[in-house]
Amino acid sequence: MKKLIMTLGLALLIAGCNATTPSKPMSLKEQYEAKLAATQAAVEKAASVEGEWRDIRWKKSKKKYLPSAIKAAEAGDYEKALKLLDIAEFQAKMGYQQAMAEKNAGPHLYGM
Repeated sequence: MKKLIMTLGLALLIAGCNATTPSKPMSLKEQYEAKLAATQAAVEKAASVEGEWRDIRWKKSKKKYLPSAIKAAEAGDYEKALKLLDIAEFQAKMGYQQAMAEKNAGPHLYGM
């Protein structure tokens, strides 16, 4: 019994040490790549319910946040790219929510 308790104590000590080991902070490029994947997923989700807002990537938009973010990253400006991705992801999420909230909207002609 004493051996079991010591073994469990040692296992907990090792697990605790592993949990407190500081992880390497992500570089701006790694942050950009992770944010790009999340933003693209959010944009596709919004587009799947026809809720994509104009300025995310439409050709008629002057802003085109998603393509602009990709261009900024290609130029090495990851801070600008991350800011643009934040805007694009926000618009994608809000576009999805708007489309879902309004999916049953339309003229309701009662009594006709």
